[in-house]
Amino acid sequence: MIRVVLADDQSLVRAGFRSLLAGGGDIEVVGDAEHGGEAVELARELRPDVVLMDMRMPEVDGLTATRRIVSDPALKDVRVVVLTTYTDDDYVYLALRAGASGFLVKDIEPDELLRAVRVVAGGESLLAPAVTRAVIEGFVAHRPDPARPAVVLDGLTGREREVVRLVGRGLSNDEIAARLLLSPLTVKTHVSRAMGKLGARDRAQLVVLAYESGLVTPGAAGS
Repeated sequence: MIRVVLADDQSLVRAGFRSLLAGGGDIEVVGDAEHGGEAVELARELRPDVVLMDMRMPEVDGLTATRRIVSDPALKDVRVVVLTTYTDDDYVYLALRAGASGFLVKDIEPDELLRAVRVVAGGESLLAPAVTRAVIEGFVAHRPDPARPAVVLDGLTGREREVVRLVGRGLSNDEIAARLLLSPLTVKTHVSRAMGKLGARDRAQLVVLAYESGLVTPGAAGS
């Protein structure tokens, strides 16, 4: 079973997501939180596979809660998915950069919600690659952060750089394997090593680093 914690200050939203997730058969909602502080506490107590995190909550907002979860070594296996609307691009980008695994809009279709939770729990594919890349491209291209240190790729091997570039373009491990004529297991190893060298906690964060380093440029072909 994939174990999920819901974090949203609206009880009706939490009830709706709980009902939808229960229909998946392989997904269990193990807790729900009304604000970010409670979400962090539940993550530490329950160690879920996925936290669905609203961005705008009282007391502790979703971005702060996401940062607390992803910075806790004890929660390295907990994946955070941001719940938002398309108007929250800045928050989404900052959450992805902090280590969130992706984001979902709250009016998502039930089947897509279930698929998304499974994708994130699986960890080898990027959630909504085209939309995720669009958010990252928009921020990197138009709102660069001068305080952000340059991402250094010198420690990567040539093969690792190529794999990171393809991850940045939204390809899954299987798609990268087909492109580079490698086994999916070999690709997974390259991704893991690159993440370790770059300090990326999650695949989505690796995409952010690919853009911020210039390895992938805004407007480049998706695949």
